[in-house]
Amino acid sequence: MLHLKTVDPEIASLISQEENRQKMGLELIASENLVSKAILAANASIMTNKYAEGYPGKRYYGGCEFHDRAENLARDRACSLFGAQHANVQPHSGSQANMAVYFATLKPGDIILSMNLSQGGHLSHGSPVNFSGIIYHAHQYGVDLKTEVMDYGQIGEMARQIKPKIIVCGASAYPREIDFKAFGDIAEEVGAYCMADIAHIAGLISSGLHPTSVGVSTFTTSTTHKTLRGPRGGFILCDKEWAAPIDKAVFPGMQGGPLMQTIAAKAVCFAEAATPQFKTYAKQVIANARALATNLTGNGFRLVSGGTDNHLCLLDLTNIGITGLEAETALGKAGITVNKNTIPNEQKSPFVTSGLRVGTPAVTSRGMKEDEMHRIGDWIARVLTDSTNTRIQEEVRKEVEAMAGQYTIYPEINP
Repeated sequence: MLHLKTVDPEIASLISQEENRQKMGLELIASENLVSKAILAANASIMTNKYAEGYPGKRYYGGCEFHDRAENLARDRACSLFGAQHANVQPHSGSQANMAVYFATLKPGDIILSMNLSQGGHLSHGSPVNFSGIIYHAHQYGVDLKTEVMDYGQIGEMARQIKPKIIVCGASAYPREIDFKAFGDIAEEVGAYCMADIAHIAGLISSGLHPTSVGVSTFTTSTTHKTLRGPRGGFILCDKEWAAPIDKAVFPGMQGGPLMQTIAAKAVCFAEAATPQFKTYAKQVIANARALATNLTGNGFRLVSGGTDNHLCLLDLTNIGITGLEAETALGKAGITVNKNTIPNEQKSPFVTSGLRVGTPAVTSRGMKEDEMHRIGDWIARVLTDSTNTRIQEEVRKEVEAMAGQYTIYPEINP
């Protein structure tokens, strides 16, 4: 940072301000986490200087011997962690991992069956504003509007009617356990491929705290930066028979040179996730989410599906009388970062929403446990029951900063 301050003081200042925001606030966005210092170091390493188009042993540039070894470590560690036969660790993001699977299996206009974005799915699962919904013909399932959980009987019936080429399962705002085997069985019955996007719950799956998709889905895609606590990036798992088509779809199909510094950081991430300490961490993520859910329910909030099985809760703010946007803004002023989110049977636009998504990965990474979750729940209730009261927001911010100071993220980011 000392050199950056001299070369570009404006960017250095922005990085410093962001560091302070993270240190002094509470990150409750379910898709965000805090990486270890080792991952931070690998991701900011000299490996960023190298172009390494291709794959280990088959590069288009010289000087890749150490990058080959790093990528092989990442691939081998991912396979070992998840019990997979093949891993591709080059996708720059989860969306690009999904794109590679589509490219390897589908032609433009082929039918996708996937979860509706407004009920918990993801943009890259067939949303009409995304490439996945523009290039392919997407039919979408949701949750049962009474129970607010997936009805696998209904999903199976949809699959039998529309005969999709691929069934996509996994979610970005679904607080309950996903039955990947049920999806795999449906796909096998209708002669479809099955792609499980485990981006949100990868760390829970790798720790044995959620049923795995590996072995029951044709493909598993994921990010490394959510419950897995790694750098921002994606990866794909599949059987050996799909290794060549998947690798070809990633490169040269949709990407050029991989981000080798990020792949090195992914290797560190997979190694960390294989440790007993990480499994303890993942258990605490779930315990914290349940504690937060219990507190919020006790404070009068309605939780979609009534609770949580994983790392996130989805709040329906209708009975509170505020929108997701208003809630996000008010909590932000109090030092608590969340995101507005659509809910089942949503009546408002995605830019406003009736819901709020909260998650526990990042605060758990700081060492917080159930007692802290109850304090956080009380703060959320104080702010949102009087969402325009700036005095309450300032009071809560001071309390948030006091607690955040006890659970530092990085005592000092190395210059």
